[in-house]
Amino acid sequence: MTAKNTVCLWYDGAALEAAEFYAKTFPDSAVTAVHHAPGDYPDGHQGDVLTVEFTVAGIPCVGLNGGPAFKHDEAFSFQIATDDQAETDRLWDAIVGNGGEESACGWCKDKWGLSWQITPRALLDAFTDPDRAAAKRAFDAMMTMGKIDIAKIEAARKG
Repeated sequence: MTAKNTVCLWYDGAALEAAEFYAKTFPDSAVTAVHHAPGDYPDGHQGDVLTVEFTVAGIPCVGLNGGPAFKHDEAFSFQIATDDQAETDRLWDAIVGNGGEESACGWCKDKWGLSWQITPRALLDAFTDPDRAAAKRAFDAMMTMGKIDIAKIEAARKG
């Protein structure tokens, strides 16, 4: 049964490739259905993959092969909470190493232009520290990073 609210992500012919990558990279992710176009459409032909149903970390999504008209941008991103540096490194490296690109403060982009925030729980804990000076030190440390380094965040938090 289709979820009442589903994230629809626009791709230029690569929805299945992207969904398969997400399914193998993120826990609690899977490709659940592939639908082929029943007829020709502006950027494809009858029989082409039109939509792909998948989940990313439990979030229901549909990938639409809508053509080149619309591109992903940073106004939408997936924020993935990680438990430790190994998980942070694995996810970041999977995205960037698969044709993606690094950005700042835990953000990276996959090769299809979709933005990801690989966010260690330790970083979120540091930002909400009741000691606001400790929170600011951790925040300032994060502002110098691409991929988040938990040890450096913890050291900044401690002062």
